[in-house]
Amino acid sequence: MILTLCLIVSIQVPADFSGRWTVETASAASAPGGRGAARGDMGSGWSSTIAITQDAKQLVVESIVFSRSDLQAQPRFVYALDGSETRNTVVMGRGPQLQSSRAKWDGADLQITTTHTFDDPATGKPVTMDVTQTLSLESPGRLVVEVTRGRVLGGQPSTTRTVYTKTEIARGATRAPEARTGRGRSSARADNARRSP
Repeated sequence: MILTLCLIVSIQVPADFSGRWTVETASAASAPGGRGAARGDMGSGWSSTIAITQDAKQLVVESIVFSRSDLQAQPRFVYALDGSETRNTVVMGRGPQLQSSRAKWDGADLQITTTHTFDDPATGKPVTMDVTQTLSLESPGRLVVEVTRGRVLGGQPSTTRTVYTKTEIARGATRAPEARTGRGRSSARADNARRSP
């Protein structure tokens, strides 16, 4: 009986990251330029306010970067939780960027490894960069996103840590959003096709 109870306690249940989250003031102040992630930064890889919905099959992150007056759809990123590949296309800057992601659980933490493909501004040739986002809950109302970025365009690998505070429970569909096309500075859609791990 004691052994059974010990085994039950030792099993870590995957965390539920659902909710609306905002970067803590201290975390935002430490971001480059002291501006936080109002339009997305090199911190978490998402904006300073995000809405997450989650079920057994997938995690959906909506970056809140536009106001209602912008008349733009918020960028959405969909990640399958079964280890299969999920593709998101982000439209920003000079054109669309393809992001290919795989997510896996490490105990209660979630690791999302994404390969970013974009054009080298100097040569025009496509280059890739791997980014790993590790999501963990320090408490039910405190989300930590630690991001490790690989070397790209002669730069050095880097690691950042962004802390979010829950502001409310996210409500809405937990299925993948329909494909969207964006004409603004930033939008994202999830392709329907997936590859097996």
